[in-house]
Amino acid sequence: MKSLQELEKIRQEAIKKVDIRRDREGTRIVVGMATCGIAAGARPVLTALLEEVKLRNLQDVIVSQTGCIGVCRLEPIVEVYRPEEEKVTYVKMTPEKAKKIIAEHIVNGKIIHEYTIGAVE
Repeated sequence: MKSLQELEKIRQEAIKKVDIRRDREGTRIVVGMATCGIAAGARPVLTALLEEVKLRNLQDVIVSQTGCIGVCRLEPIVEVYRPEEEKVTYVKMTPEKAKKIIAEHIVNGKIIHEYTIGAVE
């Protein structure tokens, strides 16, 4: 059993980690990797995003995974968070679409509206 001091130390370290994530600069790309996303093909989309970021040597871009984003019928879903911009949600993704998003949205700053949830819904 941990002491109260040890638990408080663990708590403070966890808070620092959360603050680091919140204050982070740069672009964050999140792929829904719940069962529904994986079944719809999220894993190849995630791999394509990671490969494209590496190929282009994009230093300020992080690709991460999350659970269910909540719209299973539109999976695979990718969310893009950029500083000073609204979140963009791309749906029904494929590896080819993922590569195009890196080229157009992440590198050139042009949202591909035809792939977004607003165009599909």
